[in-house]
Amino acid sequence: MISQLTALTSRNLKLYLRDKGAVFFSLLSMLIVIALMVFFLGNINIESITHILEGFPGRDVAKDSENAKLLVLAWTCAGILSINAVTVTLSVYSKNLITDRTSQILHSIYTAPISRTLIAASYILSSWIASLIICLGTLFITEVYSISQGLAPFSFFTHIRLLGMIMINSFTYAALMYAAAYLIKSEGAWSGMGTVVGTLVGFLGGIYLPIGSLSEQIGKLMKCTPIIYGTSMFRKVMVDDILLKTFEGIPTEVIDSYKEVMGIDLFVGGKNVDMNLELLLLFLAGLLFLVMGILLLVKRSKADR
Repeated sequence: MISQLTALTSRNLKLYLRDKGAVFFSLLSMLIVIALMVFFLGNINIESITHILEGFPGRDVAKDSENAKLLVLAWTCAGILSINAVTVTLSVYSKNLITDRTSQILHSIYTAPISRTLIAASYILSSWIASLIICLGTLFITEVYSISQGLAPFSFFTHIRLLGMIMINSFTYAALMYAAAYLIKSEGAWSGMGTVVGTLVGFLGGIYLPIGSLSEQIGKLMKCTPIIYGTSMFRKVMVDDILLKTFEGIPTEVIDSYKEVMGIDLFVGGKNVDMNLELLLLFLAGLLFLVMGILLLVKRSKADR
């Protein structure tokens, strides 16, 4: 059973990783975020920080400006880690499950002496592993770049925390996209969904525009999706040190307000959702989508008999 699962998972992974176009387009949302931050939104966020700090006497303007740039850089990198899990898992299923179904390859796989549960597990596992690979690579590249710009490297404990977050975040979207793949029956529909998801993920994650700059109604809608919680938990860890350094000597109320506006802290029902609760919510969401996918698999298996 393990050898069968390994073989199927390896085959699904290779289908995705060998297609350079699929890998590139799964990272397109990340590239759009980087472009927007470099040419437009980054300066706006930096200016908003320096404007806050200018209101307090005795500040070192040059130092504040440099710290603000580093803070926005860390904030952006956290958002990129979050959305990559969404777009990569979507792209992986496009290259294996969706293609296998539309080309009738899946029917051939079903004729093999392998349980459908094992086949489903191989699709989910390959999607999860691909997301881990891309997200860990993204973390490495963004951290190296951040260090070159002046940010301090993360501690060993912080890296362990980030690894756990990436694993849970990737699991959530591997399960979510698997359930979606059973609801969507054609490549055209999946491609259309991919376009919509790729467009919306940056907004729903509060990356293009901070959640605090949007209306209350839109903010409530964003909090109904797992994306914003994943983004928030990455931000809590990745901006912690530079945030304290940037706002050193500033009243706590000002810092708390900034964290709420920028989506670092999320409030639901007037209560701050801490990082552990965000991790739990993402994990439970992943389990929910996994159960949905299994139920859809069982339903389709009965229909095929």
